Amino acid sequence: MITIKSPREIEKMNEAGTLLANIHLGLRNIIKPGIDSWEIEKFTNEYCADHGAIPSEKDVDGYHYATCISINDEVAHMAPQKGRLLKNGDLVKVDMTVSLDGYQADSCWAYAVGDVSDDVKRIMDVTRKALYLGIDQSVIGNRIGDIGHVIQDYVETQNHMGDVRDLIGHGIGTEMHEEPDVPAYGEAGHGIRLREGMVITIEPMVNLGTFELTDKLDKDNWEYYVSADGSLSCQYEHTLAITKDGPKILTSQDPDIDAKYLL
Repeated sequence: MITIKSPREIEKMNEAGTLLANIHLGLRNIIKPGIDSWEIEKFTNEYCADHGAIPSEKDVDGYHYATCISINDEVAHMAPQKGRLLKNGDLVKVDMTVSLDGYQADSCWAYAVGDVSDDVKRIMDVTRKALYLGIDQSVIGNRIGDIGHVIQDYVETQNHMGDVRDLIGHGIGTEMHEEPDVPAYGEAGHGIRLREGMVITIEPMVNLGTFELTDKLDKDNWEYYVSADGSLSCQYEHTLAITKDGPKILTSQDPDIDAKYLL
């Protein structure tokens, strides 16, 4: 069942989203060549504790961390590891969900580590633009397929990269994962209609090569995903509300850039 949020609930989710955005802003000063990637996990836990938030990922069965830290060809769900150092040229994706006063916000951001290749710069640019193209389609009366279609067309037809199918966005509220499913691919004019008060995540995952994934197990038997051909992978994700005034990003890190999308 899709839950429709009241303006008060959306404001509470916006507070959670602002806190999450501030974590990502803090990570910009931490992520650099040579750091132990565990510092990302440590910073996130400490920030949540200091601000009365709960790292929601820890509620997922079998997972014990606040963040997922996926590097280079790792697409998603990679658990943080002590002693894993970031290297110059790496592409790091940090995905996390936080709960504040019972309301959730979810966001993934990509970070270039030091001096990166043209391929890293390009896939970051394409993935981030794909996210905002999807957000632009998130208006009352449009359908879920309109979001996925514009993302898939931009990623695959215009830029010849792989638009991941196996992992998708979702509704969100007092639970991390709610209905509806929000794929970053699809057919325009298909799927449920967007209604005022819906809150969703849009999270394109883009591979430089194939869209296909391979699943792997880490040392703790936790399943994560890599691109099937070993190519670079990138992800960006925002939580947003569907309002009568258009889509409103609840996890914005850049108020100047996102001015038209803010509550």
